Formats: sequence, structure tokens, C-alpha cells
Amino acid sequence: MKTIFLHGLGQTSNDWNEVIKQTLYLDSECPELFYLSENDITYSKILFELEKLYANITEPFNICGVSLGAILALNYTIRNSDKVNSLILIGLQYKVPSFIIDFQNLLFRFMPQKAFENIGISKKDVIKLAHSMRSLDLRRDLNKIKCPVTIICGEKDIINLKAAKKLGKILPQAELYIIPNVGHEVNKYAPETIANILNLKR
Repeated sequence: MKTIFLHGLGQTSNDWNEVIKQTLYLDSECPELFYLSENDITYSKILFELEKLYANITEPFNICGVSLGAILALNYTIRNSDKVNSLILIGLQYKVPSFIIDFQNLLFRFMPQKAFENIGISKKDVIKLAHSMRSLDLRRDLNKIKCPVTIICGEKDIINLKAAKKLGKILPQAELYIIPNVGHEVNKYAPETIANILNLKR
């Protein structure tokens, strides 16, 4: 069974390499999300292209995302519940707080352009993408998720920890894992732990 890994806003597909190496998911892939949408780097465009990319898959697959990738994975599953066998969400917000986007974009504006070179997206496009998520709210459609759900959050990821715990209570089929001494990018800083959790779910 195929497993799709979706990276975060400040990441690339390479940030899943260590996790994938240690999992038992042999049939896996991680698309470069920012290349999907070409010149229109907005949340809705990336989601649309993601749906198009996997439109012809006939067997249900697992989908695992971190941060932006987790929001996309959740939204994709809501819209395509028949295609998803299991859902793994890391560092997720299912209702994006506008103040976080505004604060994040303020920080981005003061960062040099070269700080964005490694993720293959310009500073302008990062700000545009973040702004396009400002009013995103998936609460109303969470009841459409029927597959098993694994929710993972770093203990030090203060911004997303509350949302992870709440979602764990909202979805009766969800299992919640809090990873000690780790912040937001759990896939980068605790890949072995993530791989162990995923291997348990096979």
C-alpha cells in the first residue's frame, strides 16, 4: 500500500528521508508541494494540484503530513475520504489562527531572501502562501473523516499542542502521541520516533 508524505512550509521532500528510511513503508513518495502549483503558490492551488496528482490511484493509501503538509493531508482526507486508508498528522492546526499567520509573516518580512533558497520558494511566495491560509477552518467537516487517525505533536510545540489534544478528543478513532523534548518539526528532529510510530500502524 502506498504512503504519501507531505512536508511543511519551511521544508522540502528531503526532510522526510530519515523517517522513510526507517519505516516499513516500501511504497512511499513525497511530492515537492511548491513545484505542484507552479507560479500560483497558494494553499487552495496546492490542494487542487495534490488532488489531481493522485486522482487516478484506485487503491486507498496512507497519507502523512507535518505542519502545512498535515493541514493538506487533513483537508485532502475530508474531500476524498474513500481514497485514504489512514491519516497521520504532525504539528497540525485544523483551524488556522490568523494571529499566528500574521506574526509568522511579520518575521518572514525581516528575513533575508537567501534564507528561503533551500526550500525552493521565494520570500514573497512564502508570505503569499501563508496569507492564503489565514481563514482556513476545517472544524465543520471533521466528521467526514472515517479512517484511523494518528496525531503526533512535539512536547515543545506549544502553538500546536493544544490543537493536537483537542483533535484527539474530537475524532473518536484518533490516537495521540506527544513526543518529549521536541519542537514543531518532529520529522526532522525525531525521525526514529516517528518511524517507530508509523511501523506500529502497519
